[in-house]
Amino acid sequence: MAKPSSPPLEASQAAWLLACGAVAALPLAPHVPGWLALCTVATFIWCAWLAWARRPLPSRALLVTLAIAGCAGVLIRFHTLFGQNAGIALLMLFMALKQLEARSKRDGLAIIFLAYFLSLAQFLYSQTIPIALLTTVGAVTATAALTSLTDPRPPPLAQLRQAGLMLGQALPLMLLMFVLFPRIQGPLWGLPSDAHAGVTGLSDTMAPGSISRLSQSDAIAFRVHFDGRMPPHAQLYWRGPVLSEFDGRTWRLAPEKPIRGLPYDEPKTGGINYEVTLESDGHRWLFALELPGKLPADAVASRDYVPLAKRPVMSRMRYAVRSFPSLHAGLDESPRVLRQALALPAGSNPRTRALAERWRRQAHSDAEILDLAKTFFFRQHLIYTLNPPLLGEQSADEFLFDTHRGFCEHFANAFAVAMRAAGIPARVVTGYQGGEVNSVDGYLTVRQYDAHAWTEVWLRDRGWLRVDPTAISAPTRIDLDLAAALPASDRLPLLMRANLSWLRGLRDRVDAVTNAWNQWVLGYNQERQREFLRRLGMPSPNWQSMGAALAVLSGLTMLALTAWNLRSRRRLDPAARLWQQVGRRLARRGLARRPEEGPLDYADRVATALPDHADDINAIATRYARVRYGRSMTTELSELRRLVASFRP
Repeated sequence: MAKPSSPPLEASQAAWLLACGAVAALPLAPHVPGWLALCTVATFIWCAWLAWARRPLPSRALLVTLAIAGCAGVLIRFHTLFGQNAGIALLMLFMALKQLEARSKRDGLAIIFLAYFLSLAQFLYSQTIPIALLTTVGAVTATAALTSLTDPRPPPLAQLRQAGLMLGQALPLMLLMFVLFPRIQGPLWGLPSDAHAGVTGLSDTMAPGSISRLSQSDAIAFRVHFDGRMPPHAQLYWRGPVLSEFDGRTWRLAPEKPIRGLPYDEPKTGGINYEVTLESDGHRWLFALELPGKLPADAVASRDYVPLAKRPVMSRMRYAVRSFPSLHAGLDESPRVLRQALALPAGSNPRTRALAERWRRQAHSDAEILDLAKTFFFRQHLIYTLNPPLLGEQSADEFLFDTHRGFCEHFANAFAVAMRAAGIPARVVTGYQGGEVNSVDGYLTVRQYDAHAWTEVWLRDRGWLRVDPTAISAPTRIDLDLAAALPASDRLPLLMRANLSWLRGLRDRVDAVTNAWNQWVLGYNQERQREFLRRLGMPSPNWQSMGAALAVLSGLTMLALTAWNLRSRRRLDPAARLWQQVGRRLARRGLARRPEEGPLDYADRVATALPDHADDINAIATRYARVRYGRSMTTELSELRRLVASFRP
């Protein structure tokens, strides 16, 4: 038995299919090979021209040839026809070619299903708010195309309105599923490609100029929410990689195995509680205020007091920390670490070495040497600048005695070299200092240009002690921000300029919305779900209780939507109410409308039975059919009211 043929597409339906295909496929163009993106655009233009010129669609043989050539191109490019990138490329190819063979409603359904999937596939590459909005536009357009296959007569705005209404009715169920469905640890289909886009700007090495290059970037490194009052700006030292190895120019992270806990006890009182939302950076460092009292959940630590994730941070991560700014550690530091913190290459920076030897002869203790070094740095009138001159192999000597101009890494490098030359163990700490409070949501935002380097020196009776030589020469950098410390001739990062306060306010609003999206949509993990459900009165949420609540609430929502739809059906439009009045009047004459009769057939039967009223009933039925089944017009409805009012059978 032959299958019934699918009805052919009308012009308006083909236009909707072309629109939904373009909205779904073209945003993926940057993620497929360039030749495929160009071919897809050309195919959509070709298809639109064929419809406009009323030309026939290409032959099946040509389409099969194009499909084979396209699959071969994808195979050559990706060396496979499977996987995320190759799969998306193939779906774009099929979407473009399907437009060129769409002749029936069955073809239209295939295009619409492809459009839904391609719209969803955008989340495999990015999960930002603009992508979510673009995906929503794709879903609405595809749904409008679906409604057009059922009834092509309504105008485009009416089709979009109907599609929006249908998706709006699904919104309550979507929200219930989002809130109550047990969260799966990790992404369902793997990380989006933008999960690797965040860069802290810090690495496990530091050389002159390595941090100053970050100063023009306002990309976000992490956000912080404090439980209570935020500490003063001068205490906001976000500890990162600690660099102990030095070859005369470059500081490096010493390779050591992480440990399970911090090598000191957490104080019993005081402390600052806060939560960090760290952007992905591909490293393991979990930045925290100096010094953290204990490790965040599911973390290890370096031996120099830096919390570490167990694997590189490849997606946005949130963790809670409690820090103690007055905590000192390292009183019982191992001799091996102290020897490493004294090592200097032979023959490097001779002028700094000679200066340190004079300090050693003048002073009676390490603390006095430290005071002499601070005084020297203060009296040298060193200039903090984003544009330091290039330095040679003797970087500390050239900075202290020749150029006098540098960024934070120049200060930290010179101070650590001087301390080691004077016999005091020293190392360089890199991280961030400060941050800017968002005026909208109150989060502290730490950006790339907040990257900073300082030194730690070891004193016998105090352990490791933070000394920031930048604060000695440019205290406004620590007390205020980067812009306050730089000379007027330096070019500031765009959004730090004083004359662009309106732009910073706009950025704060955008950042606040983005942060809310990150925290409550992308960051709605198992932990946050449990926290949110506890606030809603579910004391110990688990998959059984959440599943039961989801089933009950989904059922109630379906009942509410069903009742609303039934009530909407009972609310007849004005034309239907007028037609019912006519039917009731004729029923009293024994001419009730039969269930299977349409308005024109009913009018013919009444005209035969009541020839004196034939013209009236035919006019009423014609007007009603135009209003009810065509494009509703105010003049036609008014004329229908007049005819019904005067009709007295």
